[in-house]
Amino acid sequence: MKTLKLRIKDKHRKVLDQLASEVNFVWNYVNDLGFRHLKRKGEFLSAFDIAKYTKGTSKECNLHSQTIQAVTEELVTRRKQFKKAKLKWRVSNKKSARRSLGWIPFKKVAIKYANGYVQYGKHQFKLWDSYGLSKYTLKTGSFVEDSRGRWYVCLVVESPKQDKSTATKAIGIDLGLKDIATCSDGTVISNPKFYRKYEQKLGIAQRARNKKRVRALHAKIANSRKDHLHKASTKLVNENALIIVGDLSAKKLVKTKMAKSVLDTGFSALKTMLKYKCENAGVLFEEVQEAYTTQICSCCGEITSSSPKGKTDLGIREWECMSCGTAHDRDINSALNILALGHKRLAVGITLF
Repeated sequence: MKTLKLRIKDKHRKVLDQLASEVNFVWNYVNDLGFRHLKRKGEFLSAFDIAKYTKGTSKECNLHSQTIQAVTEELVTRRKQFKKAKLKWRVSNKKSARRSLGWIPFKKVAIKYANGYVQYGKHQFKLWDSYGLSKYTLKTGSFVEDSRGRWYVCLVVESPKQDKSTATKAIGIDLGLKDIATCSDGTVISNPKFYRKYEQKLGIAQRARNKKRVRALHAKIANSRKDHLHKASTKLVNENALIIVGDLSAKKLVKTKMAKSVLDTGFSALKTMLKYKCENAGVLFEEVQEAYTTQICSCCGEITSSSPKGKTDLGIREWECMSCGTAHDRDINSALNILALGHKRLAVGITLF
């Protein structure tokens, strides 16, 4: 299974905005209904119970009945997940600062595809079919709106089976900020610093309160970063049979002074891309604990006084092991240690004859 995201032509924006407004109405009604029932009876309504109260809603709201069910199920799921009696209202007013971006969920029965169109109920929406949807089996999905008012359809599909990778190489990957990733074979995925490149223009647009320009710049930064990471991750998956990555946590680093640099690199997104692309291509993917991989010599396995240690030695990019005399590049040495750790993990439990 995988999810495909395709852009819908802008001429359908008005119809989709109206349908999204109806979805928001259903969400708010069910949200309020569940909260009132909880106060009165002291128990939560299930999706099955709510279905009795939403019967016939599809005719009134011009929505498919499967969409009503999907909205109800999503609300019940999120209420349990966040352990809340009542969730936030979905706001349709475009002038409101709290406006919710458009969202129209659906199930398999509600959607059809033919000749460059997706049909939802009585509506047909023209899209840019960059994937060739006719070769996929459609499952569930949703129409979603971005911050610039552009609409997309996200479709969960059964992807055709791919031939397993014929590559034989194994690499360890050290994630970082100076470069997004450094591989044990010397391959480096550079950090173009997309946000830093547009930071000045973004500041000018923000001071001028030009919201349209700000949204466009943020979208350009995000799309450029995503394109760069997709190309890099695809190349790594195609060239290797085993990929081992360190467990560097973006969630922890964004709480430090390096937050802007961490978010600009997007190494967490790279790790996610590698994981699902490896699964799809039949490539082994492992994540290992990378503690001390920078300090340990990849040749002799010793930590010496010359090893770079902690935040104070972040500026040391090259060093020489005092024990064996090997000269190291900081990141490549770390990647080699990560590769070795990955091989050790794979060896656990394998019977030797």
